Amino acid sequence: MSETTDTAAGGRRGGRTVSKSTPDEVMGLACGLPLTRSVLRSVVADATPGQLGVLADLFRAENASRMESRRARLIRSAGFPCVKGFDGYDWGMASFPADWGREQLMDLGFVDRAEDLVLYGDVGCGKTHMAIATGMLACERGMPVGFFTASSLVMRLRRARDENRLDAELRAIGRARLLVVDELGYLPIDIDGARLLFQVIADSYEKRSVVFTTNLEFGRWGEVFGDGDMAAAVIDRIVHHGRIVRFRGESYRNSHSLMR
Repeated sequence: MSETTDTAAGGRRGGRTVSKSTPDEVMGLACGLPLTRSVLRSVVADATPGQLGVLADLFRAENASRMESRRARLIRSAGFPCVKGFDGYDWGMASFPADWGREQLMDLGFVDRAEDLVLYGDVGCGKTHMAIATGMLACERGMPVGFFTASSLVMRLRRARDENRLDAELRAIGRARLLVVDELGYLPIDIDGARLLFQVIADSYEKRSVVFTTNLEFGRWGEVFGDGDMAAAVIDRIVHHGRIVRFRGESYRNSHSLMR
């Protein structure tokens, strides 16, 4: 059998396997690459089966390389305090709603639907680990993520406002499809900072998912925002499109009854 025939059948060339491909498949693989489509279409139309296989392998490898570079870039820009995944995670600490659980968390459908999550429980029970791992998973699937502690987010917004670039900062934060606001309630926030934080949450409503980690039940969120009405408005948005994951801890009350 000749080299051309071997290659057309998905054989080997130069010590490597060459895939068997069609013109349509090659054009599809080149869709996201900076190529002149009309020139490529002309080349593909005249290519032998073996040449199509080489082109398909090239474009497949290039697309995979670009996706990996995008994942790495998203993880770097997300602002995670450390790298954590779900491998070895202690799921026994978390109690999910009856109609929603581990599988729904990890398929990230809630991000596509711009739904929120509240990870609630005492310090040291795995809330931040879950939040980071969820954000990492989103990055690996090509989704922009922003990770902030509540206090660092307020400081960032306050600095942007003082430098007359608050609108630009809000737009930059709004590019994320998933926001993580970690440690809500761990440190006090004055009313000015609370208003800035509320603006981010309000702007995210039905546009992107927000994951909160907190050690405070909803009844105490007024302490965070310094205003009961502002806290109620935030809680109302979360309840409308959100769920709570309860972590083992003595301070848990009945806040998860407010969530679907």
